[in-house]
Amino acid sequence: MVVNMNITKINRRSLGAYLLVILLVITLIPGCNDHDGNWHTVKRVIDGDTFIIFPDERVRIIGVDTPETVKPNIEPEPYGQEASAFAKEMLEGKKVRLEFDVQEQDRFGRLLAYVYLEDGTFFNALLLKKGYAQVMTVPPNVRYAEDFLKYQRQARENKKGLWGLDKSERN
Repeated sequence: MVVNMNITKINRRSLGAYLLVILLVITLIPGCNDHDGNWHTVKRVIDGDTFIIFPDERVRIIGVDTPETVKPNIEPEPYGQEASAFAKEMLEGKKVRLEFDVQEQDRFGRLLAYVYLEDGTFFNALLLKKGYAQVMTVPPNVRYAEDFLKYQRQARENKKGLWGLDKSERN
């Protein structure tokens, strides 16, 4: 009986060590990604929903679409300049934390990210709440889709940003 108790203690220690190793591996796997959860300095804002982080990597903000301002052969869309200026003010030269959903990159090689400012502000949501963007859901990256629709609805009801424009001005 004493032998069985010693074996049980050894098995418990082995099990504990095994679980600790598994926990450590699970914890480290997300950290293997160079981008997710790490802070990056925004080098340049391209438009309201796209920017470049150092050294030269493009980031497309997930779940939102701001009016176009830099698309070749297309006039800037209404409220596009305002959205771009807001993004520049909030992001350019500042540190942001990127969070990914199912896909890390789009077909153009841009990082697809949820963006957090240093003070914890969720920038994707802020664009919607202030009316600088509309919801653009592209599966499988839909983690915050319901929240985003709620923020857009509130901005529209309160005529914030582009939702304050006449319907003819928005199109």
